[in-house]
Amino acid sequence: MTDFPKRFYQRLLLDYDHKLNVEGINGKRLAERLAKLAGIGLTPNNGSSRMGFSEEERKAKKLVKEWMKEAGLEVREDGAGNVFGRLEGKENDSPVVMSGSHLDTVPNGGHFDGTLGVLLALEVVAAWKEKGYQPTKPYEVVIFTDEEGSRFNGGLSGSGAMVGEVIREEQLKLIDVFGNSFEQVLEEAGLTVDGYLSAKRNLKEIAAFVEVHIEQGKQLEKENLPVGVVTGIAGPCWIEVSFLGIAGHAGNTPMNDRSDALTAASQFILQVETLPSKVSPSAVATVGKVHVHPNGVNVIPGKVTLCVDIRDIHKETRDLLVDKITESAKQVASDRGISVEITENFRITPVPISIQMQGKVMKAVENHVRSSHLSPSGAGHDAMIVGRHLPIAMVFVRSKGGISHNPMEWTSLNDCVIAARVLKDLVEDLTM
Repeated sequence: MTDFPKRFYQRLLLDYDHKLNVEGINGKRLAERLAKLAGIGLTPNNGSSRMGFSEEERKAKKLVKEWMKEAGLEVREDGAGNVFGRLEGKENDSPVVMSGSHLDTVPNGGHFDGTLGVLLALEVVAAWKEKGYQPTKPYEVVIFTDEEGSRFNGGLSGSGAMVGEVIREEQLKLIDVFGNSFEQVLEEAGLTVDGYLSAKRNLKEIAAFVEVHIEQGKQLEKENLPVGVVTGIAGPCWIEVSFLGIAGHAGNTPMNDRSDALTAASQFILQVETLPSKVSPSAVATVGKVHVHPNGVNVIPGKVTLCVDIRDIHKETRDLLVDKITESAKQVASDRGISVEITENFRITPVPISIQMQGKVMKAVENHVRSSHLSPSGAGHDAMIVGRHLPIAMVFVRSKGGISHNPMEWTSLNDCVIAARVLKDLVEDLTM
């Protein structure tokens, strides 16, 4: 190992409790694999940069494919670049249980997001091999291509292709951050448009999909729990709101004779903060982007455009929150005697996880942890795409400080191994 992967490996093992190595799960093996992948696409400040369809993503996949073969998996890659490692079951004609995640990262991201889900899915197979265990149903470890979307500002490309949620005309319109067409990017990756579109799987072949992912939040840390049960994956709705006032001289316009778009926007932003709790405990709304026009120190703002990110794991309450926020914008504008323009940029359907699947995860978690913590996922995942078509389950693993998409991202090896044991129990239940 080079210097950073070696230090990363040593840090993982520094406070590791080797008593967690049971039933074939091996923390040292997991640490070695996390460290080796951390060295692929390493940035100057020790982050990870493996953009979707990049050479770095392919190199990471190649390494994991070698580990899949060592574990006895039959490995194949589809036209979207998704990698599948299959373990035959005793009843091999049964639908397969699938688990995994992705290996691509955001620019200068961390070393656990996505990667951990792939390696834990593989660790289950390695443990089975050591113990001579064969599941009743077949099992597949999957690496989905381009989950993060850094290439085309979209993401979930591989899982979308697998379930058939891609439209040829729309894909061919895509231009990446370097100015290359979708077709060019595929060709550079050794893929084709026709191959990408043919990656659609017969979903009757799949019984369920399980994804383990770092929490990217602080709830498990606050509860002092290593793992948690995900109740659903929030679907975002983005609306763009423009308050239209009248620009004027900051010195010569009296305070009682202004049409200030920024004060209206400010009032609206404060109202947005209060609305989610009125519709759902899992709903959130964020104003994270604001443009002020003309943006002069001595000019009353004549126009303010802002974007609101609205999310919940339940479609009904998410849509109700969108309506309440929209009405709030209109009411603020009316009260202040200015106009407002509202545009919906996109709306993605949330994916709740069934009570039955939550129960199976809870049972597996409580085999290893004192209690279960239930929480929604505010971020999108490959499980969100797959969950529109198939039963899914998700397990969260504690994130230090809730930090993610950052070189400081960290999950202890103890927590990783506990998550591996939970996943093993869960998959054994699902493959019975």
